[in-house]
Amino acid sequence: MRIVARFSLNQGYETVCKKYPHLLREIESIVAGIDASNHLTKISKEKTMPGQELYSPVALNKSFKTGFSTRGWTPVRVKCNYPSNLYVRDYPPPKLNPGAFREMDFVKEKLGVEIQFGKYSFMVYNVSAKMTIFHNLGHIDTGIEIVAVKPFVDHMSSGVSYFEQLAWDLEARGEADIDIPVLVLGIDA
Repeated sequence: MRIVARFSLNQGYETVCKKYPHLLREIESIVAGIDASNHLTKISKEKTMPGQELYSPVALNKSFKTGFSTRGWTPVRVKCNYPSNLYVRDYPPPKLNPGAFREMDFVKEKLGVEIQFGKYSFMVYNVSAKMTIFHNLGHIDTGIEIVAVKPFVDHMSSGVSYFEQLAWDLEARGEADIDIPVLVLGIDA
């Protein structure tokens, strides 16, 4: 696989190049080391492409996990302590999952990385909320979001979002005071 596009939010590219050039090279090596053809394992049952062989996001994620973990990148998980004092007086607070958590895919030297082959809302959440949360909790200072470009997504199940969507929305939204530096990398098979 290879990195074919990049989008910089809040000086993300410049920050990564200045603070983490060695980790960017490592990420480029991890991406290049994944043979996407090994992940054409999903047979479509969708009406628009019945029987077509597609890339499996689950299999791709496993390869990324292996590539990152063998180089010392680790996931970081934080417990969610949901407030119960926000409910109005006559509404009893629900019983919430005491094991709820948020997790960043990979962290090394305060650089956080998320891999996303899912729905569009997850890409936006990663960049606009999750990375800020993990920054505020002191786990990261900069983020990288790795997503597929449209030509790659065309060979996946419908509903997988792509780089061009995220880049357009982030550019149209503009930067906010709470945004941390994030580099969005678009990959292709």
